[in-house]
Amino acid sequence: MSATHSTRMLILGSGPAGLSAAIYGARAGLAPIVVQGMQPGGQLTITTDVENYPGFRDVIQGPWLMEQMQAQAEHVGAQMMYDQIVDVDLSERPFRLRGDSGTLYVADTLVICTGAQAKWLGVEGEEHLQGKGVSACATCDGFFYRGKKVVVIGGGNTAVEEALYLTNHSHDVTLIHRRDSLRAEKILQQRLHAHPNIKILWNKAVERFVGGGAPEGLVGVDLIDTVTGEKSHVPTDGGFVAIGHHPATELFAEKLPLDEGYIVVEKGTTHTAIPGVFAAGDVTDKIYRQAVTAAGMGCMAALDVERFLQEQDFEELVEA
Repeated sequence: MSATHSTRMLILGSGPAGLSAAIYGARAGLAPIVVQGMQPGGQLTITTDVENYPGFRDVIQGPWLMEQMQAQAEHVGAQMMYDQIVDVDLSERPFRLRGDSGTLYVADTLVICTGAQAKWLGVEGEEHLQGKGVSACATCDGFFYRGKKVVVIGGGNTAVEEALYLTNHSHDVTLIHRRDSLRAEKILQQRLHAHPNIKILWNKAVERFVGGGAPEGLVGVDLIDTVTGEKSHVPTDGGFVAIGHHPATELFAEKLPLDEGYIVVEKGTTHTAIPGVFAAGDVTDKIYRQAVTAAGMGCMAALDVERFLQEQDFEELVEA
């Protein structure tokens, strides 16, 4: 028979948001259960150098940081479950969720911290060179390219914003776009065109990220003209893929209000449209998408859960 776990606080996802929620929830005596999902530790587990997480003078490793956060959560009383939720019933409390292991989770409250994944091009060399010059986050990794040549791939707001941000570190930024016009907001386009350190390559698609050197790193990108088919090569030290993100919200598409796939929360809180269901981190954040903001939202979610349960307990006491 399949196991059943009951908890006052169930957390989906084990990145900075989920583990921060677990730490605060455990310290509040809620004995949270964390269902870790397909990528335990979240996106930081595929990140190498982390230099912008507060509290560390020197560069730290993403996987190490998540190991420490999990150990802290477990130390204060959170329980980790290596499972992936495949079915969700939010029609009434307690909520009922089932893992692909067959395990049933029954929860008084639910905190969704399933995160978001960067969209990738899927071209040769991209995956191999991730962390070695290929990135999907300029604010995370731009610092490592001070004084170096970088390219940004994309044509929407994210790409333009990342190109502009990278000029804080690089004097040579190239935006590569597969069309002959940008989709970004006009004000962003104006700033881009006015910047002396940014140039644009129109109608160009990346065919391959090229590695070289010892230790191996990105040395250039092979391009193909989307109109003429002409091939070219651009030398670069850093390649930033900025074509959007996929929030991991497939399970909640028909159950919670979404905005471009991101879970909608009440402004200034982590409350969703269903009482007792909360969301934190990249799954609800289309703007910042930083480890530290996700961790902060995880803290908010745990505090929101604690207040919600206190109110529910009080109402039940009064009714009794």
